[in-house]
Amino acid sequence: MPSDPLPDWVITRRRQIGDRVRAVRTQRQLTQEKLGELTGLDRKTINRLEQGTHGTNSDHLLLIAAALETPLSELVK
Repeated sequence: MPSDPLPDWVITRRRQIGDRVRAVRTQRQLTQEKLGELTGLDRKTINRLEQGTHGTNSDHLLLIAAALETPLSELVK
């Protein structure tokens, strides 16, 4: 069970992953809405992930990596 609140390092890593998703998305010239359409995820979900305000699951990250045509490891490195 995760501790509540989460350790700072988890929040930091979450934000780093969101920053990478945003960077690749903008590099591919995709809006959050378009990425949502490509993944089947809501635009709000994409926004929350990029902002690092909410956790995500590996399924969402796999869908995003596939839609961005980038290895998952690139997003979470």
